[in-house]
Amino acid sequence: MASISKVKEFKASERTVVVAGLPVGCFSDHSLATLVKSHFQDVKNEGGDVEDVIYPTKTKGVAYVIFKEKKVAENVIKQKKHYLVKNAGYARLTVSHVSEKVFSSVTAVLDLSIFWSQVILESLVKDLKKKIPTLSFSRLEHNGRISVKGSFLAIKKLKETLQLKANSLLEKNRNCISEEREWNRQSLQRGAQRRSNASESLRALTPETAECEEMLVLDTDVFSYLKQKCGFYEDTLHKFHILSQERADGEITTVCLKNAQAGSQPHNVKHVKELLEEWARALHFELRKETFILGGKGEKEKRNIEQACKQVSSRYLRVLVSIYRTHIDIIGSSSDTYQFKKEVMKLVGQKVS
Repeated sequence: MASISKVKEFKASERTVVVAGLPVGCFSDHSLATLVKSHFQDVKNEGGDVEDVIYPTKTKGVAYVIFKEKKVAENVIKQKKHYLVKNAGYARLTVSHVSEKVFSSVTAVLDLSIFWSQVILESLVKDLKKKIPTLSFSRLEHNGRISVKGSFLAIKKLKETLQLKANSLLEKNRNCISEEREWNRQSLQRGAQRRSNASESLRALTPETAECEEMLVLDTDVFSYLKQKCGFYEDTLHKFHILSQERADGEITTVCLKNAQAGSQPHNVKHVKELLEEWARALHFELRKETFILGGKGEKEKRNIEQACKQVSSRYLRVLVSIYRTHIDIIGSSSDTYQFKKEVMKLVGQKVS
């Protein structure tokens, strides 16, 4: 699992390079990833400390190398020639920055209806187009859905922008509620001054936990994995006596945290929020999702895929399998999800692409 302290400073676009032209089929995936790491740690290749090598990826023969320092990534790219194993005569590698040109056909369907009560959706889409001009937006549908197409990094930036927007709106709502509560509290106090014998009753009207609530907005896939596969989530809530109320709206899940016991330390809620946010950030960079599409398949084929997923899941305890009517999502580390899907496809008699 990625280090939480490192995640705070993580900037993938600055410290990551894309390596293409790997000799697929000549080595196992693990061996090839090891060779790539060794090559880019060699000072002769202008290399340095490698934080991680992501391989295999969705693109055949392409790996991602994440360095610990931005300067090393820049030096590696400046090196004009890279050969994985020179004496074996392998083809020359192509090394480039992670950029908007790496992926050009990532498509996502957004459900913006969760913002309906807060903003005008047409204005929200207009703002998003200005902030991320490289994205292509379809027409906004009446139900609040919209299709977006662009590079992986642009889609990632879009998701982060929407999460920040949701956080901002939640904070604004909280402030309005706090102001309303403060106004009510002051009104009660003024009334109490006129009726001193009612002061205790008025204090009882103000909930002790009203000021001890925190809202957490997370990617739905990340939250599902955090809750179902990381004992840290339930253990932390139990340790600090925190209650959680969760609401999933498409790709975003909102979690309301508050003290379970009257008189609990007020700072506990904020502390738990910070802990969960750190874990979520770490998972965001570690997790990868694969999907089996069930739509258009016969009932027998659907059952075979579902049974194969259940069978394979017993060997991959760190992989989250979510079965829906139209598809099956597999969420875990890059290597686990790749091997998981490979085994499932082998069981159902499909070729692995």
